[in-house]
Amino acid sequence: MMTSEPIIVLKDVDKFFGDFQALKKINLSVAKSERIVVCGPSGSGKSTMIRCINRLEKHNAGQIFVDGHELTDQVSDIDAVRREVGMVFQNFNLFPHLSVIDNLMLAPKLVRRIAKAEAREKAMSLLERVRIPEQADKYPSQLSGGQQQRVAIARALCMNPEVMLFDEPTSALDPEMINEVLDVMTDLAQGGMTMICVTHEMGFARSVADSVVFMDNGEIVEMAPPGEFFENPKSDRTKLFLSQILTH
Repeated sequence: MMTSEPIIVLKDVDKFFGDFQALKKINLSVAKSERIVVCGPSGSGKSTMIRCINRLEKHNAGQIFVDGHELTDQVSDIDAVRREVGMVFQNFNLFPHLSVIDNLMLAPKLVRRIAKAEAREKAMSLLERVRIPEQADKYPSQLSGGQQQRVAIARALCMNPEVMLFDEPTSALDPEMINEVLDVMTDLAQGGMTMICVTHEMGFARSVADSVVFMDNGEIVEMAPPGEFFENPKSDRTKLFLSQILTH
C-alpha cells in the first residue's frame, strides 16, 4: 500500500459537454509512485477524467489538485500543473516537420529555458531509455507506430514530469507493436513513476497496476488491487465488462 501524501486528488468532479454529463462525482486519490490503470467501455469517461487532470478539459464542479496545486482558471495554476504532468495520447501528436530529436528538445528549450546542448543530451538519454536512439535524426513519418509512440513517451519525459498520464497509448498500434510500448511503460512503472493509464491491456494492468479503476457511465464503479479486481469483482457491471474483455 502507498503511504505518501497523494499527488493527485479529485473531489466530487463533474464534467458536462452541453447537456451530457461525462463525469459524475468522481473521487480519486493517487499517491506518489502509485500506478493506476483505468478501464471501462467506450464513452465511460476514462479519457475525459485524465484530460481534466492536466486541464485539456475544464471540469464544471468539484476540485482537482495536482502536487498541491488546485486546477482553477488561474493560468499560473494550469501552467504549474502542466509542467509536472506528462501526457501520452493515442495518436502520438508528434510534430511531423521536426526530427525525432527536435521533437524532444522543443519543450525543454521553450518552457524550461534549457540550453540546446543540455536539451540534446537529455533527449538522447531518453531515446536510449525507450530503446530507439538510432532514430534520433529521422522524422515521425519514417517510424513505425510503435516507434512513434515511444518517441511520444520520451518527449513527455523530457520535461521531468512528476506524473505520467496515458490515454489508450496502444489502441492505434498494430498488435505486434503493442508490447514494445508496454515494455517501456513497465520500465517507467518499475522506476517509480506515478502513472494513470487508460488502457484495455489487462495483462499490463495485472502486472503493473497498484489499483485498477473500472468506469462506466461517467462514474467510478469499482477500484481494487489487480488480484481482487480480476478474481473477485464486486459489481455486476464490472463482471460483465471483464467477461467481454477477457478471453481466458
